[in-house]
Amino acid sequence: MKNDLHVKLSVRLFTDEKCFGPGVAELLHRVDECHSLRAAAQSMEMAYSKAWMVIHRSEGALGFPLLNSSTGGKNGGGATLTGEARQMLEAYDAYSAALRRWASEKFEEYFAFFEEL
Repeated sequence: MKNDLHVKLSVRLFTDEKCFGPGVAELLHRVDECHSLRAAAQSMEMAYSKAWMVIHRSEGALGFPLLNSSTGGKNGGGATLTGEARQMLEAYDAYSAALRRWASEKFEEYFAFFEEL
């Protein structure tokens, strides 16, 4: 039985250091759904401290905040994406999807022979 040959791309963006990639994007999507960094981290089976560090490092490298956060109290606190975060996430998702489409076409072009082996 022949193995299924396929390509899997992921996009990582850099300033002087890595600042945005699939992990940050997924975390931001989950925050947008859950309205909480803690809940987002939990849904990814990630420690809250790690999620906080991921966001903090990304914010430092990008130079703008990704989350608007409010602490506990009567309504329990929460987090929402900043406008910059939403713009970054939408651009990242669109760019990644375009690259995957292009890469899929090129993969079929260059590796078509594999089906004949």
